Amino acid sequence: MKLYLVQHGEAVAKEINPDRPLSERGVRDMEKIARLLRQGEISAGRVLHSGKLRAEQTAKLLAAAIMPGGEPESVEGINPNDDIAAFAKRLNNLDMDTLIAGHLPFMARLVSWLITGNREQETLAYQPGSVVCLQRTGEDKWILEWMIRPELLRD
Repeated sequence: MKLYLVQHGEAVAKEINPDRPLSERGVRDMEKIARLLRQGEISAGRVLHSGKLRAEQTAKLLAAAIMPGGEPESVEGINPNDDIAAFAKRLNNLDMDTLIAGHLPFMARLVSWLITGNREQETLAYQPGSVVCLQRTGEDKWILEWMIRPELLRD
Protein backbone atom coordinates (compact mmCIF):
# COMPACT_ATOMS: atom_id res chain seq x y z
CA MET A 1 0.00 0.00 0.00
CA LYS A 2 1.15 3.51 -0.79
CA LEU A 3 0.62 6.59 1.30
CA TYR A 4 0.90 10.03 -0.27
CA LEU A 5 1.51 12.67 2.41
CA VAL A 6 0.96 16.21 1.16
CA GLN A 7 1.59 19.54 2.82
CA HIS A 8 -1.20 21.83 1.67
CA GLY A 9 -0.33 24.36 -1.01
CA GLU A 10 0.75 27.89 -0.20
CA ALA A 11 -2.01 29.74 1.69
CA VAL A 12 -2.78 33.42 2.04
CA ALA A 13 -1.68 35.15 5.23
CA LYS A 14 -3.98 35.09 8.24
CA GLU A 15 -4.09 38.90 8.15
CA ILE A 16 -5.53 38.85 4.63
CA ASN A 17 -8.05 36.08 5.24
CA PRO A 18 -8.37 34.31 8.61
CA ASP A 19 -9.67 31.15 6.86
CA ARG A 20 -6.33 30.94 5.00
CA PRO A 21 -7.45 29.58 1.61
CA LEU A 22 -4.85 28.66 -0.99
CA SER A 23 -3.15 31.62 -2.61
CA GLU A 24 -3.09 31.95 -6.40
CA ARG A 25 0.38 30.44 -6.34
CA GLY A 26 -0.85 27.65 -4.06
CA VAL A 27 -3.60 26.75 -6.54
CA ARG A 28 -1.14 26.84 -9.49
CA ASP A 29 1.36 24.68 -7.59
CA MET A 30 -1.25 22.08 -6.70
CA GLU A 31 -2.49 22.02 -10.30
CA LYS A 32 1.10 21.27 -11.40
CA ILE A 33 1.35 18.48 -8.85
CA ALA A 34 -2.05 17.11 -9.95
CA ARG A 35 -0.86 17.01 -13.59
CA LEU A 36 2.28 15.15 -12.58
CA LEU A 37 0.33 12.59 -10.56
CA ARG A 38 -2.13 12.06 -13.44
CA GLN A 39 0.72 11.69 -15.97
CA GLY A 40 2.36 9.17 -13.65
CA GLU A 41 -0.91 7.23 -13.51
CA ILE A 42 -0.93 7.50 -9.74
CA SER A 43 -4.25 6.70 -8.13
CA ALA A 44 -5.65 6.47 -4.63
CA GLY A 45 -8.73 4.81 -3.22
CA ARG A 46 -9.10 7.53 -0.58
CA VAL A 47 -8.14 11.18 -0.26
CA LEU A 48 -8.24 12.61 3.25
CA HIS A 49 -7.72 16.11 4.64
CA SER A 50 -7.73 17.90 7.99
CA GLY A 51 -10.88 19.91 7.41
CA LYS A 52 -9.02 23.22 7.30
CA LEU A 53 -9.85 25.12 4.12
CA ARG A 54 -6.34 25.08 2.60
CA ALA A 55 -5.99 21.32 3.14
CA GLU A 56 -9.48 20.69 1.75
CA GLN A 57 -8.73 22.77 -1.37
CA THR A 58 -5.44 20.88 -1.83
CA ALA A 59 -7.22 17.54 -1.43
CA LYS A 60 -9.91 18.47 -3.97
CA LEU A 61 -7.38 19.56 -6.60
CA LEU A 62 -5.39 16.34 -6.20
CA ALA A 63 -8.42 14.04 -5.90
CA ALA A 64 -9.62 15.22 -9.31
CA ALA A 65 -6.38 13.80 -10.76
CA ILE A 66 -5.95 10.58 -8.78
CA MET A 67 -9.47 9.61 -7.76
CA PRO A 68 -11.82 10.72 -10.57
CA GLY A 69 -15.38 10.96 -9.34
CA GLY A 70 -14.34 10.49 -5.72
CA GLU A 71 -14.76 13.02 -2.95
CA PRO A 72 -12.07 13.83 -0.39
CA GLU A 73 -13.00 13.16 3.24
CA SER A 74 -12.27 15.23 6.32
CA VAL A 75 -10.64 13.26 9.16
CA GLU A 76 -9.65 14.10 12.70
CA GLY A 77 -6.18 13.60 14.11
CA ILE A 78 -4.05 15.31 11.43
CA ASN A 79 -3.96 18.90 12.59
CA PRO A 80 -0.55 20.54 13.07
CA ASN A 81 0.14 19.32 16.62
CA ASP A 82 -1.98 16.17 16.81
CA ASP A 83 -0.66 12.87 18.20
CA ILE A 84 1.57 11.23 15.58
CA ALA A 85 1.70 7.77 17.19
CA ALA A 86 -2.08 7.55 17.53
CA PHE A 87 -2.62 8.44 13.88
CA ALA A 88 0.16 6.09 12.73
CA LYS A 89 -1.67 3.18 14.40
CA ARG A 90 -4.78 4.03 12.38
CA LEU A 91 -2.75 3.64 9.18
CA ASN A 92 -2.50 -0.12 9.82
CA ASN A 93 -6.23 -0.32 9.07
CA LEU A 94 -5.87 1.21 5.61
CA ASP A 95 -6.24 -1.31 2.82
CA MET A 96 -5.87 0.95 -0.21
CA ASP A 97 -3.52 3.62 -1.51
CA THR A 98 -4.37 6.84 0.31
CA LEU A 99 -3.49 10.51 -0.06
CA ILE A 100 -3.56 12.75 3.01
CA ALA A 101 -3.42 16.54 2.76
CA GLY A 102 -2.36 18.19 6.00
CA HIS A 103 -0.08 20.60 7.78
CA LEU A 104 3.33 21.05 9.32
CA PRO A 105 4.70 20.03 11.69
CA PHE A 106 2.34 17.02 11.67
CA MET A 107 3.19 15.78 8.17
CA ALA A 108 6.97 15.95 8.63
CA ARG A 109 6.74 14.28 12.04
CA LEU A 110 4.50 11.54 10.64
CA VAL A 111 7.00 10.77 7.87
CA SER A 112 9.82 10.64 10.43
CA TRP A 113 7.80 8.40 12.75
CA LEU A 114 6.84 5.98 9.98
CA ILE A 115 10.38 5.70 8.61
CA THR A 116 12.51 5.87 11.77
CA GLY A 117 10.13 5.37 14.70
CA ASN A 118 11.19 8.79 16.04
CA ARG A 119 8.96 11.77 15.32
CA GLU A 120 11.75 14.23 16.13
CA GLN A 121 14.26 12.66 13.70
CA GLU A 122 14.25 15.08 10.77
CA THR A 123 14.09 12.99 7.60
CA LEU A 124 13.08 15.52 4.94
CA ALA A 125 12.17 19.15 4.37
CA TYR A 126 8.59 19.83 3.34
CA GLN A 127 7.62 22.98 1.48
CA PRO A 128 4.04 24.02 0.66
CA GLY A 129 2.63 21.64 -1.94
CA SER A 130 5.23 18.90 -1.40
CA VAL A 131 4.17 15.28 -1.81
CA VAL A 132 5.94 12.38 -0.10
CA CYS A 133 5.20 8.82 -1.22
CA LEU A 134 5.73 6.05 1.32
CA GLN A 135 5.31 2.33 0.65
CA ARG A 136 4.18 0.00 3.43
CA THR A 137 6.43 -3.05 3.58
CA GLY A 138 4.87 -4.64 6.66
CA GLU A 139 2.90 -3.72 9.75
CA ASP A 140 4.35 -0.45 11.06
CA LYS A 141 7.10 -0.63 8.40
CA TRP A 142 7.37 2.04 5.72
CA ILE A 143 9.97 3.13 3.19
CA LEU A 144 10.33 6.38 1.28
CA GLU A 145 9.65 5.87 -2.43
CA TRP A 146 9.85 9.48 -3.64
CA MET A 147 9.21 13.14 -2.90
CA ILE A 148 8.32 16.03 -5.21
CA ARG A 149 8.03 19.77 -4.69
CA PRO A 150 6.09 22.14 -6.96
CA GLU A 151 9.20 24.24 -7.61
CA LEU A 152 10.72 21.30 -9.51
CA LEU A 153 7.90 21.29 -12.07
CA ARG A 154 7.32 23.53 -15.05
CA ASP A 155 4.16 25.56 -15.39
